[in-house]
Amino acid sequence: MSDFTNLPQRDYDAIIVGSGPNGLAAAILMQLNGLSVLIVEGKANIGGGLATQELTLPGFKHDVCSAIHPMAINSPFFRNLPLSDHGLEYIHPAVACAHPLDDGSAGVLHSSIQTTAKYLPGDEKAYTDLIAPLVKSWPLIENDVLGPLHFPKNPGAMLDFGLKGLQSADKISNVFKTERARALFGGMAAHSMQPLGDRSTAAIGMVLMTAAHLKGWPVAKGGSAAIAAALGSYFISIGGTIQTNTYVSSLSQLPSAHAVLFDVTPKQLLQIAGHKFSSIYKWQLNRYRYGMGVFKVDWALDGPTPFINEFCHGAGTVHLGGTFNEIAEGELSVSKGVMPKKPFVLFAQQSLFDHSRAPKGLHTGWAYCHVPNGSVANMTAAIENQVERFAPGFKDLILARHTMNTAQMQEHNPNYIGGDINGGVQDIKQLFTRPALRWSPYSTSAKGLYICSSSTPPGGGVHGMCGYNAAKKALKDIFGIKAR
Repeated sequence: MSDFTNLPQRDYDAIIVGSGPNGLAAAILMQLNGLSVLIVEGKANIGGGLATQELTLPGFKHDVCSAIHPMAINSPFFRNLPLSDHGLEYIHPAVACAHPLDDGSAGVLHSSIQTTAKYLPGDEKAYTDLIAPLVKSWPLIENDVLGPLHFPKNPGAMLDFGLKGLQSADKISNVFKTERARALFGGMAAHSMQPLGDRSTAAIGMVLMTAAHLKGWPVAKGGSAAIAAALGSYFISIGGTIQTNTYVSSLSQLPSAHAVLFDVTPKQLLQIAGHKFSSIYKWQLNRYRYGMGVFKVDWALDGPTPFINEFCHGAGTVHLGGTFNEIAEGELSVSKGVMPKKPFVLFAQQSLFDHSRAPKGLHTGWAYCHVPNGSVANMTAAIENQVERFAPGFKDLILARHTMNTAQMQEHNPNYIGGDINGGVQDIKQLFTRPALRWSPYSTSAKGLYICSSSTPPGGGVHGMCGYNAAKKALKDIFGIKAR
């Protein structure tokens, strides 16, 4: 465990605790606005969920947590940073996502709206009518959608999105006549990690589909850690300082600073700084709700995954869950603490497109399913059965596997409380009030202390917007700087 004695003897205007994508975004914005900023990270490497390791066999690079990056490449903040100058290269699969069905067909999310609609026979117009207006209006509303609750700059466009997005995925799916289209949309909405009958689950599905049509669903060459490395390199290049191997459990550990921003969830924030907060704010943080966890499997494979449907061979992401109703029933069961025998599985095959991920001729597989928060049930067999269901012969290709239950996910990243990778439930009750009901969700009740994690709006995802928005607030409050 390191301390701060080896740092240059200087004062810092701001300290960021935690170096996930939100912590890195907050640090970069504050440094760009002329402040001196220190990032403090408990692990040996920065990045939080942006990690890549040889989990199975030598030469096989696996993304430990986050793997596919539609929100990173579409981030209003990240996309304006010169990250390619710092080694970041995105690779775009031919197909963003495929959703196979038992009859051998599949719903397929292409970069083109027209192509996606073409492969949804019977629902071409319904898909275009649902998604095309959002793709067109997204540049007008992206900062409103990816920010705290406020009066939007383009209220008409935001109203159009809200009228659909705040509905349940179950209700919106009824605009489609075919199972192929309903299943494709259901898999997108299931990223919300909620029952698909919950309000606002439609928004998750719509935003992910829109992202595919704007800039795609890429993988980072060399692994997701490359995103963190590029952000860290850029931060250092503009004068920032990073201290790793220093786990913060108390404010007393930190050097003095005018502002401290925490890329942590409410549970850790209470442990670190709870004594500084008002009783009402502490009460709200203690009531904060965490959601479903995940069980993850990585494989070293003796060949590409043999999906029946041809489009799956070109897809970076494959959703394995069958029909909309099957997915919906499974996610509802998980929310009630019961694991379905056929869970919805999110599968990625990065090595098909990034040949640095595995030795020549060999491949990786990456997958997870949702489980009750804190569950330590072993879902390996259930996940592999779902892959085998749509890719017969998959099990015969397994050279080695690595699994992580919810406890192990939390051990890797303390922000994943009970395996919740979204930093808390993103349902309608907690969508705009995460982590507490305040004029600004990023401000705590203690002057100079802010929270910038995915437990603030807009929530989970590698987009950095929680950190960006929190840094803007701190810059204005503490330093009188109006950041762009």
